[in-house]
Amino acid sequence: MSINNIFQFLVPKDKKFFPLFEQATSNLVILAETLHEAVNAPKAEREDYFRKIEELEATIEEITHKTHLELSRNFITPFDREDIHALVKAIDNVADYMHGAASRMRLYQVEKITKSIRKLTEINLEACQLINAGVKQLKDMKDHKAIKDTCKKINKLESKADSVFDKAVADIFENETDVKNIIKYKEVLSALESASDKCKSVSNVMEQISVKHS
Repeated sequence: MSINNIFQFLVPKDKKFFPLFEQATSNLVILAETLHEAVNAPKAEREDYFRKIEELEATIEEITHKTHLELSRNFITPFDREDIHALVKAIDNVADYMHGAASRMRLYQVEKITKSIRKLTEINLEACQLINAGVKQLKDMKDHKAIKDTCKKINKLESKADSVFDKAVADIFENETDVKNIIKYKEVLSALESASDKCKSVSNVMEQISVKHS
């Protein structure tokens, strides 16, 4: 048992880090919901969604910064310091790529939203909801099987996103003749697929933490 684990028996329940994790994942879910709503809205109505996504991404970035400050101030942590850093960074990365997808749609003035884009935002929303659930499961650290099952579901969603992305890119090259549109759609799809990859990274960190404490 590490010295950090020993101290955990002697100190009050964590009141600093898990509230920050939960704030980050709650905002992540709202960001994913907002992005999914944006791609299902008419083009004229998307700007409000994009502004909200920008604000949410900035909020998550600030939470990440606060977490790093708490790491520098606190000797006792709920689990290994490197895992705290990895977890909050992985969550921040998901937000970055979803924000990146929204930014590309906004910048490139993408008018027609394809089924593949909608499907990828739906997959990312589901993965973010599972991340939120997984962080709450980590807080109790009682049911390691539940954490493992949550991580498996996230990993399956990432594989599903890969398949949607591959098919979507193939369809673009086969059916789209405008080079500008090919670039636009591929950029948006790539950002969404990368977001799902980062969801898997969060899953890997959560599973690693669970295994260490099982």
